[in-house]
Amino acid sequence: MAEPTALVWFRKDLRISDNPALANAIESGLPVHCLYLLETGKTAWQSGEASKWWLHHALEDLRANLKRSNLRLTIRSGSPEREIPAVLAECNATHLYWNRRYDSESIKVDTQLKSSLTDQGFSVTTSNAALLHEPFRIQNKSGKPFKVFTPFWKTCLTRKIDLPTETRIHDAKPPKEFPETLALEDLGLLPTIKWDATFYEYWTPTEAGAHAALESFAKDAVCDYDLQRDIPSTKGTSTLSPFLASGQISPRQIWAQIARKHPLNSPDVQRYLSEIGWREFAYHLLFHFPHTTDEPLREEFKHFPWKRDEADLEAWKTGQTGYPMVDAGMRELWATGWMHNRVRMIVASFLVKHLLQPWQEGAKWFWDTLVDADLASNSLGWQWTAGCGADASPYFRVFNPIGQGEKFDAEAVYIKKWVPELSKLPTKYIHRPWDAPKEILEYCQINYGEDYPEPIISHFPARERALEAYHRLKNSKLTA
Repeated sequence: MAEPTALVWFRKDLRISDNPALANAIESGLPVHCLYLLETGKTAWQSGEASKWWLHHALEDLRANLKRSNLRLTIRSGSPEREIPAVLAECNATHLYWNRRYDSESIKVDTQLKSSLTDQGFSVTTSNAALLHEPFRIQNKSGKPFKVFTPFWKTCLTRKIDLPTETRIHDAKPPKEFPETLALEDLGLLPTIKWDATFYEYWTPTEAGAHAALESFAKDAVCDYDLQRDIPSTKGTSTLSPFLASGQISPRQIWAQIARKHPLNSPDVQRYLSEIGWREFAYHLLFHFPHTTDEPLREEFKHFPWKRDEADLEAWKTGQTGYPMVDAGMRELWATGWMHNRVRMIVASFLVKHLLQPWQEGAKWFWDTLVDADLASNSLGWQWTAGCGADASPYFRVFNPIGQGEKFDAEAVYIKKWVPELSKLPTKYIHRPWDAPKEILEYCQINYGEDYPEPIISHFPARERALEAYHRLKNSKLTA
């Protein structure tokens, strides 16, 4: 009779270190099978194109890391309901291990699958690998979920944070035989149109790359985080978000590494760790208010008077709005699959407030083009900007894209990199090229309006239009 084995189901946890599911399987003493399943049964929020690019390379790296311990990554495609029982049977696995997910569709799939397999006699063990504190473990004094970040994070900070799980990968017992597997290329994750060519200049999408980025940030940059984090031309942020999104590093590992090198009561360290807190808050909201991936948390915003315009939306997507700071951000996104956080706020505000386009359209574009696309953080960020979510920025707060550029890119280093057609302009005019005298434009060989577009909407009329829309919504609520 074939020897019983254990099966580890990898999902958003594509790492061998601090991986509770893998660690538990190894500790069982059974031969360990490893599976990645590209799920096809889910209907909403399938991975975007940039995320697929990252996923391809993350799986390639995971496969290589497992191979060093004589383990093999089996790759399949299909619905969990069909594929997991099939792989269990092929492996003669009696024990199944996975790390938990927190969006409503995944919870439904996981709950039904665990119940069905348990009823059939399988041992199913699930763990937390993605968060410092799981959403169902944090609540306010009334026993309800939080909707404001500060009290949420204060509560989190009173709870013990577990150390990273030790994964004794070299103790893993390989099975004698492996099930059939797809080739990684069979998943079709890499784009057919090579718009991703420049991604390779910016990213090393491996587990080692994650820890190298963390080591570099924890060594120096975190000490100046509060000062440098808003300057998009400097490397003042950790750039760990895509590694977190794919699960190539865990928040526990980040926390532990920062704590090893710096006092946790340092203002810069506290500021950075609060950003980890915002990610925790995003998952808290996703778990308790699952509709917020598509609908506003504040119900009155269902009736917000958006002015849908495909031409405006396309100009925003392609970095052709005529506002240099906005266009620089959108071009950085297209070229690198990432955008600096300050600039994300600027471009998001411009879309929903200057252009009055629905926040859901921005969320969809970010989801498709960000290598760090994360359903919880994406939903929270866009609802925050639109003023319709938890702890949201007031709708009447309208970012001035000109002033934001002058403040956070004073020497226009960022703009000159991503909007090179304006790079010869004196800094005095680069944030507002429409004010440049004709002779300056001629000297710089800029045919304004053709080489670079005029603004698709003027700032002050756009601001007034946004405020009018907000007041109309507010008044309709009062008279309802």
